[in-house]
Amino acid sequence: MSESVTTPATILVVEDDGHFRETLSDAMALKRLKVRGVSSGKEAVDALELETPALILMDVQLPDTHGFDLCRRLKRSPRLKNVPIIFLSARYTEPADRAEGLLAGADAYLSKPVNLDVLWEEVNYLLEKSS
Repeated sequence: MSESVTTPATILVVEDDGHFRETLSDAMALKRLKVRGVSSGKEAVDALELETPALILMDVQLPDTHGFDLCRRLKRSPRLKNVPIIFLSARYTEPADRAEGLLAGADAYLSKPVNLDVLWEEVNYLLEKSS
């Protein structure tokens, strides 16, 4: 598998934990991806009005909305419906939670703590698949 995608893609990281958001952002930036980080569902919606990312990494438990609800909302948007979404969660890790996240429209669902190599494989796969 290639170490980085051929054209710089923008990733939106929606994560309320500032340290974890920075870690994810740094990990993706090392793979030559442009990263925009936000800490809430509202900030995500605002950012998505300005730019359509190639992929969204989203925490399930956000301070102002549930990630599943935000995912459903984004997937109803004609402009955003094809943007891959990867859920990340420390709390919602049961098989039923994963199934609900995928039914909400997510393309992948990873448990925290996230193995960065596994995350990169998912990101790279989804970026190649959607290009």
